[in-house]
Amino acid sequence: MASLANAATRALRAYDPGHDLPALRKRFGAALAELGSNENPLGPSPRALAAIQAALSGIFRYPDPQGGALKAALARHLGIDAGQIALGNGSHELLMLIAQCFADANTSVVFSEFGFAVFPIATAAAGAISIRVPALPRDHSTMPLGHDLDAMAAAIRPDTRIVYLANPNNPTGTWVSDAAMDAFLARVPATTVVVVDEAYQEFVDDLALTTAMRFLEKYPNLVVTRTFSKAYALAGLRVGYTVGSPESISVIERLRESFNVNSLALAAAEAALADPQHVARSKAFNGSERTWLVERLRACGLRVLASQTNFVLVDFARDAAPIEATLFERGVIVRPMGGYGLNEFLRISVGSRAENERLLEALP
Repeated sequence: MASLANAATRALRAYDPGHDLPALRKRFGAALAELGSNENPLGPSPRALAAIQAALSGIFRYPDPQGGALKAALARHLGIDAGQIALGNGSHELLMLIAQCFADANTSVVFSEFGFAVFPIATAAAGAISIRVPALPRDHSTMPLGHDLDAMAAAIRPDTRIVYLANPNNPTGTWVSDAAMDAFLARVPATTVVVVDEAYQEFVDDLALTTAMRFLEKYPNLVVTRTFSKAYALAGLRVGYTVGSPESISVIERLRESFNVNSLALAAAEAALADPQHVARSKAFNGSERTWLVERLRACGLRVLASQTNFVLVDFARDAAPIEATLFERGVIVRPMGGYGLNEFLRISVGSRAENERLLEALP
């Protein structure tokens, strides 16, 4: 059967979720520290939980295929028109869908060396040519492993239809300022769609970085994706959204699956937007706990990259696989970076204080 798959699918590998977390939860129980998936340890807003409960009685009905109520709430929240929004089963689905809409075997896609793992997958699934641009060097004075925007702009070819970049970036935690983003967008031709993934935008506390959405009117080829999985703590419901010009959204809507966001997710996301105080608490907690964790990891002699997300990238200056294996056996789950070629690094989510303390105690 594999030989019958199309060329793009034959070139792909199935998503590797890492460890079998359901089995590990049974093995370790409450002692398990899940620090590998960048989840919000505070959990969702009580309003979101109440909305889920209220929506349960209607699960025998199909969800609203347009997600009208959530789009209206997002439009009010963002100060834009509802026609500028498309909903997705997490931002992952939308990143894939954008590639299906705008790229094919006759086009190329540009992304950074250590960009989000979905970018090359989306490119391959569309059968497009991947242009992987080297990141800034590891010894870069201000942003090691960050996006090299000059190199990315220079890599764009006449056939380039998409540029993907995440800001802040997963897995490095690095970011670019609004000014740098504006200068980059000005260099991209109007025939290339720039997709900025802002999955971690709600955690940002650097005043030089707000959001690429501020440039939507200036650059009609700009599309921004976000998710409710991180700061809003709705990872289990899988709901995200993309924002762009009405013209770009109308193209995406042509391929979007009719019922791609379920009714519980629609209700929970709308309720979560109505509780900005909970998001503010999550941001404050993450900023404080991230600072605490970074200080203690550095006190252990480890290099920790600066981050504007709810995780940190830690350089152990040696092969980190044995360290990750030891942490695993001690019930602490982190994310290895070997798949990115960063064998000396581990990505560690900012957990609860108890989880972060278990991590420090378990370090070999």
